[in-house]
Amino acid sequence: MKALITGITGQDGSYLAEFLLKKGYQVHGIVRRESLENESKLVNISHIKDQLTLHEGSLSDHLSIYKVFQKVLPSECYHLSASSFVNYTFNNEFDTMNINFNSTHYILSTIKEVCSECRLFFAGSSEMFGEPNISPQTENTQFNPKSIYGISKVSSHYLLKNYRDREGIFACTGIMYNHESPRRGNHFVTKKIISTAVKIKYGLANELLLGNLDSVRDWGYSPDYVQAMWKILQLDSPSDFIISTGELHSVREFLNIAFSYLNLDYMDYVKVDPKFYREGEKIPLCGNPEKINKVTGWKNKKKLESIIYEMIDNEKNILIKS
Repeated sequence: MKALITGITGQDGSYLAEFLLKKGYQVHGIVRRESLENESKLVNISHIKDQLTLHEGSLSDHLSIYKVFQKVLPSECYHLSASSFVNYTFNNEFDTMNINFNSTHYILSTIKEVCSECRLFFAGSSEMFGEPNISPQTENTQFNPKSIYGISKVSSHYLLKNYRDREGIFACTGIMYNHESPRRGNHFVTKKIISTAVKIKYGLANELLLGNLDSVRDWGYSPDYVQAMWKILQLDSPSDFIISTGELHSVREFLNIAFSYLNLDYMDYVKVDPKFYREGEKIPLCGNPEKINKVTGWKNKKKLESIIYEMIDNEKNILIKS
């Protein structure tokens, strides 16, 4: 079995690559030239790089994608790469739509032309629901995106459904809620909390500026979620699934767990900065994982407290080594 991963150097892509290698897959990844030439961009896969086949390519270039598919002829493709920072995309609307929507279109078109038996997993997002009318959300909840990122994911999802229905391509959307790990990108609030808390512990920082501490999120664990991706592509027929824990936790709760683990009181160091403040959702983004639990047998295993502990331990090790 051959798998092709977009976003292989990111949090989810790297964990998925590890998982598939253990399953005996030949794992291929599409990587930009600047990443191939910069080892720091490959840090998440440095320990398995020799077991991977990386292909230079750009997701904004149809021909580039076509050539990689033609060369690899994958049996499974996991499309995880995207412009994924919600606030950032407000200022980069055209780039976000180009990267997120067009790349999905290029991949679907190429699968149709080159390897029609290839199964496709597309990484959707809870931001597709935006401001939902009900919580928890199910696969039947109406989409109501409020960011360019969310809009790009919804439009990509409907394009995927069109190819699935019209062309018979085995393509599935996994609507993924927040999921964390030590490999989380630096621009996410969870990584900001962990990194700053550890710096405070070692005397390298004295405060943490955040927005609304009462905002709630459905937080899962990336290594668990990549297993869900794989299980979805092993089904007899394609379908779309919410990938979530079904549990809500506040930023305040996240802070308390993190700082307490470091024997600190978050209230001594955290300050609310108006520039980071966002009103809490009237109806929170919380996914109902009942369908994926029943159909695939997948369940989120790692609880938030253990995820936070792992992130802190990793951050401490990085700081000590530096």
